[in-house]
Amino acid sequence: MSINEFKNIKILFVDDEKNIRLNAVSYLERLFDEVYEAENVLGAFEIIKDKKPHIIITDINMPQINGLEMIRKIRQIDNEIKIIVLSAYTKTDYLLEAIELRLEKYLVKPIHHDILFPVLKSCVSKLKSHNSNIKYFSEECYFDTFEKILYKDNDSIKLTNKELDFLSLLCENSNNLVHYDTIQAVIWSDSFMTDDSLKTVVRKLRQKLPKNCLENFSKLGYKIITI
Repeated sequence: MSINEFKNIKILFVDDEKNIRLNAVSYLERLFDEVYEAENVLGAFEIIKDKKPHIIITDINMPQINGLEMIRKIRQIDNEIKIIVLSAYTKTDYLLEAIELRLEKYLVKPIHHDILFPVLKSCVSKLKSHNSNIKYFSEECYFDTFEKILYKDNDSIKLTNKELDFLSLLCENSNNLVHYDTIQAVIWSDSFMTDDSLKTVVRKLRQKLPKNCLENFSKLGYKIITI
């Protein structure tokens, strides 16, 4: 894999220690075009909401909310994002808890570039894997979760921002129910989600998708059906 393979990937580095963060960002900027940093979990969530990074590297022991708690919250809404944990902890409890959160790697500090680089390569390879990126609704209609493009009969279909965000959320949890409170938190995080606003997004999206692939569960939420 060449360095060019990293170029379309967005990465977020989270650590409350400034020197560690600056050194890491300096290294990552040599590989990735879009590198973001946060000194705490609250700042990280703002970046996740706004920039939607593909990879997150995070420390565990941080003020306010620790890294593992942040990952738990991320996994409630996103199973596709690749997460690497950096920590000074080697305790079995932390390791077992981290494994359950579907991490790409648990690395013990201090981290050297020759150790981190192959982990990043593995993350990028998985992100660019065709099978993991493509969600088929029918033989003629599919959504590329990496490029964020809906295709039908080999033509790209225009989506509004809300439609795109909603479809992305559903596809990240394909064939599983996404509850209304999750939709509110992810899609309408900066405003109140009304019944009419959600129904408008759903109605327009259904016009662009195959029949019966977007299911509603009364008083619960929505599910996207993939084949």
